[in-house]
Amino acid sequence: PFRGSFALGAGLAEGLRGLRAFRFSAADVAYLRSVLPSTTDDAFFDYLATLDASEVTVTAIPEGSVVFPRVPFLQVKGPLLVVQLLETTLLCLVNYASLVATNAARFRLLAGPDMKLMEMGLRRAQGPDGALSASKYSYIGGFDCTSNILAGKLYGIPVRGTIAHSFVMSFRCLEEVQPRDLPPRAGGDPVDLAGLAVSWLQRVCDLLQTPPGKANQGELAAFVSYAVTFPCDFQGLLDTYCVRRSGLPNFCAVALALHQLGYQAIGVRLDSGDLAQQSKEIREVFRACGAHFQVPWFGTIPIAVSNDISEQSLEEFRREGSEIDMIGIGTNLVTCPLQPSLGCVYKLVEVNGSPCLKLTEDEEKMTIPGMKAIYRLYDAAGHPFMDLMALEEEPSPSAGQELGIHVLGQLGEATKVTPSTVEPLHRTYFRDGQVCEPLPSLPEVRTHAQVSLNLLSPAHRRLHEPQPYPVAVTERLHRLFLELRQGS
Repeated sequence: PFRGSFALGAGLAEGLRGLRAFRFSAADVAYLRSVLPSTTDDAFFDYLATLDASEVTVTAIPEGSVVFPRVPFLQVKGPLLVVQLLETTLLCLVNYASLVATNAARFRLLAGPDMKLMEMGLRRAQGPDGALSASKYSYIGGFDCTSNILAGKLYGIPVRGTIAHSFVMSFRCLEEVQPRDLPPRAGGDPVDLAGLAVSWLQRVCDLLQTPPGKANQGELAAFVSYAVTFPCDFQGLLDTYCVRRSGLPNFCAVALALHQLGYQAIGVRLDSGDLAQQSKEIREVFRACGAHFQVPWFGTIPIAVSNDISEQSLEEFRREGSEIDMIGIGTNLVTCPLQPSLGCVYKLVEVNGSPCLKLTEDEEKMTIPGMKAIYRLYDAAGHPFMDLMALEEEPSPSAGQELGIHVLGQLGEATKVTPSTVEPLHRTYFRDGQVCEPLPSLPEVRTHAQVSLNLLSPAHRRLHEPQPYPVAVTERLHRLFLELRQGS
């Protein structure tokens, strides 16, 4: 997707849970009787009532792995009617999951490993299911946290947020702040934080050479109220009115008042304007305050940004330079506007031991026949350089062994490769109606995804005009393909 060379495979765990629960209830069968043609044999409905996935076997590439075009992410064996009924469910659970995880991975690659990324797309996602899926799979793709509290509860994803413009705008003056007293962190008599902040505001404005009267009193009241309630977690939203003349001096005044009482502010957020330039100006003010008032940590207060952040935004931040520490991304992450769907397909490749081939004039859309084993071949530098499909019964290739292969898209030409390392990709995850391979936790899948991405060579990992990643078949699978094509 997104004109890249790779995707992150996701949705496997949900697919396996769906398989384990697959059956038709009495109510399901009654509904099907009401909508299917009246000539449908009663025995068919009796059969549906007995169906489950106990005869289905699923092999798959581990969730969070980098996957490439034409390579099977999942292989499903079982009675034909059952595996056909599973098609739409499995595709539904894999397609969007893999798309969002891949989109998140692209943002992570653009942002770099040290930038904090927060998913905040709940208000823009396609309904509650889409929102929960987006929170879960963007975390797999490399995001650090989510603003979706339900996703945090259900999946254990770290949750983060900031104060809202509506909270800041709901205050008009300092008299509205109740309570306003805060005891020092080390103990002692409570102090009027509002009064202390007002005294600090004058000193900050003198330093910044900005009139204290330009600082919005309602905004200052909102900051004080928040700081009294969360003195160890104080943060400011700076752009409700004017960043330079109001938001920034008000925040600094409250943060310095908290510091005087032994507390430390945790950050600010910007939600409009030239985010990169503003971040640099804000950092200068923080450093100036830290130096002038002898508060060393003040210069390193984290700066978060949001506001319709896209891949282009991240590229601009990197090109222009910025002092941004955290980026909140919503719409362009969860709705995947650059490509709103992923074309993962589910094709029949073998029936009763006989390989099947779907023929078309478009070679890219021809299926690869037979049940297959999948291998990832690595070069001496440790980068994967090719995925190889072999028939399931073929012997496994070995490291250092010269292999005769045919690259897809160049099926008329044989070539030889010698991998330094060979990794079998598919594992058996479902058998006899049960998940038979321990499933990793969500953080473990996330870590695996980052390892998989980091192993890619820069040429395959880059997001614009990447070098296509070759996928190949063995000589034996190539011969089978030719035989079936000629026989048809």
